[in-house]
Amino acid sequence: MAERRNTGGQTLAQRADLHEYYEKAVQCAESECDFVVDTFRQVRGRSPHSLREDFCGTASVACQWVSLGRSMRATGVDLDASVLDWGRKHNLARLKPGERSRIELLQADVTKVRATGFDAVAAFNFSYWIFKTRKQMLQYFRRVRRSLVKDGIFFLDAYGGYDAYRELRETTAHRGFTYVWHQEKYFPVTSEVLCHIGFRFPDGSRIDKAFTYDWRLWSLPELTELLAEAGFSRTTVWWEGTAKDGRGNGEFSPEAKGEADAGWVAYLVAEC
Repeated sequence: MAERRNTGGQTLAQRADLHEYYEKAVQCAESECDFVVDTFRQVRGRSPHSLREDFCGTASVACQWVSLGRSMRATGVDLDASVLDWGRKHNLARLKPGERSRIELLQADVTKVRATGFDAVAAFNFSYWIFKTRKQMLQYFRRVRRSLVKDGIFFLDAYGGYDAYRELRETTAHRGFTYVWHQEKYFPVTSEVLCHIGFRFPDGSRIDKAFTYDWRLWSLPELTELLAEAGFSRTTVWWEGTAKDGRGNGEFSPEAKGEADAGWVAYLVAEC
């Protein structure tokens, strides 16, 4: 993204569109849709056509999905009306008329929404970790299970590693801004974590708490056991490979054990 200069006496932080910076810093709708499509084909031997994006926010994944072909339809679900409105104005507006006709955004609770009949449901960016108890998470997983077709698949992501339990700040440089991930608090007894996303700009201005997340840090065994209890027949963890610089390379493959990394990201693929 080209650097936006300070004009009219306002700092870059004051002029920043938080949803725009969020999408550029932490989302890659293209790779997420590619993973869902490619993995579904590999597991089921057919192509998926319908997707429900839970906790969809600005619906970037749903919009990318319908752009993949005329047979693709998507439903985005989120509780925040203002974020859905931003997605309609900025993401849906860029779609072709035919693509817009195949996408629906619902302001609804994902544990109660009645949208059903999907090949795939996706819950990315760890947003489902807002559910802090087994009862809440199981209720959500069961609702997802009922929303899928007979051979449907539920796609989730998760993160962990020993740095995930630390109170720290991590920065990543982007063109025109710096992304900051701040793990402010971690409570070992409850496994609750309080995190923030922040942005720093070339003119020295900053936003320390652009977005705040009050989550439970769930482990992979906890999640896979809950998915089984919710009625999914099999859940496979897809582990990210490692590039030469030691960082994740964006390539995922099934993994039974994993590695004791400082930080890892994985997908869970739960089959009906």
